[in-house]
Amino acid sequence: MKALVLDRLAPIEDGPLEYRSFDDPVVGPDEVLLKVSACGVCHSNLHLIEGDLKVYGMPPALPIIPGHEVVGVIAGLGQNVKDVKIGQRVGVSVIWKTCGRCEYCLSGDENLCPERVVTGEHVDGGYAEYLKAPHDFVYPVPDNISDVDAATLFCPGVTAYRAVERADVRPGDSVMVIGIGGVGHFSVQFAKLKGARVTAVDVSEAQLELARELGADWAILSSEADEFAGSNRPNKVIMHTPAPAAINLATRVVKNRGTILMAVFGQVPVGFGGEVSIVTSMAGTKKDLHAMLKLASEGRLKVKAKGYPLSEGTEILKRLKAGKIVGRAVLVP
Repeated sequence: MKALVLDRLAPIEDGPLEYRSFDDPVVGPDEVLLKVSACGVCHSNLHLIEGDLKVYGMPPALPIIPGHEVVGVIAGLGQNVKDVKIGQRVGVSVIWKTCGRCEYCLSGDENLCPERVVTGEHVDGGYAEYLKAPHDFVYPVPDNISDVDAATLFCPGVTAYRAVERADVRPGDSVMVIGIGGVGHFSVQFAKLKGARVTAVDVSEAQLELARELGADWAILSSEADEFAGSNRPNKVIMHTPAPAAINLATRVVKNRGTILMAVFGQVPVGFGGEVSIVTSMAGTKKDLHAMLKLASEGRLKVKAKGYPLSEGTEILKRLKAGKIVGRAVLVP
């Protein structure tokens, strides 16, 4: 098969990804083979490629195929698989597999499993023509959603859904979403569906225009956020960028007894001038995925995504790094 293969860790400009032939996946007895239709391009893919995740043990070995938000058609079944069928359209998310035995797996919070395996970071991912995955970690894709749009639901969609749930957004809340990219444009929508008033903040006017299209009550540049918050102070701030300036902004503008939700890696400076809760979230559970996919199937979510040939993946990642992607880029084999 053809794939974008990571052979070494280096800045994306140095060409560490190579579009080349790679061995086809061989499925185990409890796995399925997907013919990939689309795979979203996540900023964390850049962190993997450029070596930022090595401190977390990812990738454990090279070469590896990145990509963790995948839609495809089942093209092969392991001998023990009975619950899905050849030709069925399914998605694969960030979490490729968990242990199924720990307290988190048994309580339905398998995203916190200490033995979780991450798609495209621990095992080969979706920047390829084929992908294998455990049969109990693939999810039926609603028929009324295109492959390109559906791929975005399996990382940014579910990550935003869980972030809004973890922030405990309620009707009447004032929510500020900082970072209106692939994940942030979903958080704006989920917060609105909860009945909140939403302020979108970004450094890009193009991203703010997207937020307006999606129903944000206000959309402002980060340079104007302090002044705006003087009379519109949020009680919930949802962070989708680890930039220190953005985190500092969140700590300045959030109301006392409010919540800062961190849906990205980052270090939060803690001040003692008031009382604020700092909450984190990570990816999403099976339950989150099913709930989010139901909302999407009902037409209650809008997706901003554009497909590009898989062979152009390096150029798309360069554009993502430069902040030139609005919404989500998706690679199509």
